[in-house]
Amino acid sequence: YDDVCFIISSDHGENIGELNSYAEHSTADNITCRIPMIIKWNGGQAGLVDNEFHYNVDLCPTIADLFGLEPAKNWDGTSYADTIRDGTPISREYVVLSQMAHFCQRSVRFGDWLYMRTYHDGYHNFPKEMLYNVADDYYETTNVAAEHPDICDRASHLLLDWFDEQMM
Repeated sequence: YDDVCFIISSDHGENIGELNSYAEHSTADNITCRIPMIIKWNGGQAGLVDNEFHYNVDLCPTIADLFGLEPAKNWDGTSYADTIRDGTPISREYVVLSQMAHFCQRSVRFGDWLYMRTYHDGYHNFPKEMLYNVADDYYETTNVAAEHPDICDRASHLLLDWFDEQMM
């Protein structure tokens, strides 16, 4: 056990009633796109819970870093190995979540906020913009977009910045 490292993860979460979606992974929300990951690494920080923002593409550079290897030049990910080693918080400012199976949505997760932009709602009558404070409303029951147009505006700009970065 002491000589083995473990990584346990998943590809996505599952809606169980959130946003009126049941037994499905169809929305670009915190429930569906926040995946579990458990890493047991020899010499790593024990008992650490990392709530920072990472993409799945960050895992390969992280593992390379933990093994003392240089990540490949064409990898898009960013290592968070220091978080595993000693608990140093390493986070992206925000992450963009996508869903294009039954609905066409892009979302931005930043701070305590989840901003969702729906381009095609799969006939579920989603509004164009949804905003949730996931710290206060983890299960995304109350869309507060109308009360926080400034936060929606910031999130829209983050989404556009992300899109511009991807297109370069």
